[in-house]
Amino acid sequence: MSEYDMIVIGGGPVGLFGNFYAGLRDMKTLLIDSQDELGGQLVSLYPAQTVYDVGGFPGILGYDLAQKLIEQAKMFSSDIRSKEWVDWIQKTDDNMWIVKTNNGGEFKTKTVLIAVGIGKISPSRLGAKGEVEYENKGVFYTVRRKKDFEGKRILIVGGGDSAVDWALTLAPIAKKVYLAHRRDQFRAHERSVKEMYQVANVYTWHELKEVKGDGSKVTEAIIFDNRTKEEKTLDIDAVIISIGYKGDLGNIPKWGVNMKGRDVLVNGKMETNLPGVYSAGDIASVDGSPKLALIAVGFGQVAIATSVAKKYIDPSSSLFAGHSSEMDKFKK
Repeated sequence: MSEYDMIVIGGGPVGLFGNFYAGLRDMKTLLIDSQDELGGQLVSLYPAQTVYDVGGFPGILGYDLAQKLIEQAKMFSSDIRSKEWVDWIQKTDDNMWIVKTNNGGEFKTKTVLIAVGIGKISPSRLGAKGEVEYENKGVFYTVRRKKDFEGKRILIVGGGDSAVDWALTLAPIAKKVYLAHRRDQFRAHERSVKEMYQVANVYTWHELKEVKGDGSKVTEAIIFDNRTKEEKTLDIDAVIISIGYKGDLGNIPKWGVNMKGRDVLVNGKMETNLPGVYSAGDIASVDGSPKLALIAVGFGQVAIATSVAKKYIDPSSSLFAGHSSEMDKFKK
């Protein structure tokens, strides 16, 4: 059975940075992530949107930021497993943890870092006819690459920030953009909504009834007025359904960690109630501190968590290892 100093659960920005920082502290790590692709919400929800609140980047696309974090996370030859999720953690007689995954994997570790964000991410689906049939053949739940939509006729379904932002983002490159929303009130910023009306054909009080195609790609969408039931057929090439995502925490609430709602409770050292188990990022709620679901906050939390874990493993080590700019491993 493979043995590690720390197993990082979650491959989003906080888990990735935690994996790097643990490597910086000479800890042997394994990162386990449930998604098909590392990067968490940056890749699943915001790949083509600009992130402004991460230090050092006046503005960077979510996907690009994820790639830089992945590159950084791999600097110390960490073991990484994706498309696999942790089902259970179990304390051993020798004061370590056994981490068990859904496909039968078992790994032994001295510490565990829970950094799963909102959990395993899956899109909310409408259940419209043809939606599943044409998924990834013209029906999408996010935009990975804007260029894939160049010159396309696009229907966006939703009324939140993401739906409105996609309309604004894609309008300059698309042939035509429609947006259908089941109400006449939007959850997006007022200024964005006003700009959207200038670049998109907006149908309020409308819902998606059916997606049609030729078997290999989408060609039409039928929307209907939910007040009158009147239907409209739109000639389109793509449907972007942007009505939210669900986060599945799996068995985490059964592991014995103290939780409040969907949050794992930690102290100022990012320690849970279980010895050797830490948490950071969106899933963590720090005692006595306001919760800010920001990447920048998660970076600070995970640096604390990994440093405390290092001292837990080796009490003779320093909590603060010094500045990375002074470390030999970064000198050329």
